[in-house]
Amino acid sequence: MKNCPYCKIEVGGNLKKCPLCQSKLNGEAEAPYFPKQTTLQLQSFFYKVQLFIIWAIVIASLGVDFLFGVKLWPALAHIHWSLIVAMWLIVFEFGIMRLFKKGISSSRIMTLFVFIVLGMLGVTAYYIGQLWVIAEWVAPIVIMGTLIANFVLAMLDKNGNSMVYLLTNLVVGILPYIVFYFAERDCPLVWIICLLVSVILFVGAIIFKGREVVGEIQRRLNV
Repeated sequence: MKNCPYCKIEVGGNLKKCPLCQSKLNGEAEAPYFPKQTTLQLQSFFYKVQLFIIWAIVIASLGVDFLFGVKLWPALAHIHWSLIVAMWLIVFEFGIMRLFKKGISSSRIMTLFVFIVLGMLGVTAYYIGQLWVIAEWVAPIVIMGTLIANFVLAMLDKNGNSMVYLLTNLVVGILPYIVFYFAERDCPLVWIICLLVSVILFVGAIIFKGREVVGEIQRRLNV
């Protein structure tokens, strides 16, 4: 067993320094108390590699764009394309990557992922002058796909989370229509279809999962 000549304590395992004063330990090392976390070390290494690659691309893009004035698209020569590249990579790294953690429901991951991507698409489209394409076509179609996926997950879920899917579908489907209403703008046909799909799937989930939803409400509210 190792010992510290200054603190006069014995230290088991294979530590090299005293846990109290950080001085070098004397004596023979023993078998380590805890197994070596090779899996976590490997995951940490690959995370650092991809983080380095992302920041290298961001810095290189900004340098090529602002310092050398290189334009990738002649039709968009008036914009700084490196800002769009940096936005996508940084949001991917510090936004989307954080969604995929243990314990987060599939509905929450998918819904937040869709909203983050749509937000970035909106900023990109506004930057290049094509925001109407995202607002009137891409966004409602993608959201309808999310609603359908949430409905399917609600049917397959066995953990008593049906209410989460129901509320997600209802909010995602109705919120855009409310925004158009208070903005005093005519709601595009695709968004109206999205609203109808949301209500239909909500009713369908109530019909097929009504008992599970009631049980979940009673469990969450302790009634």
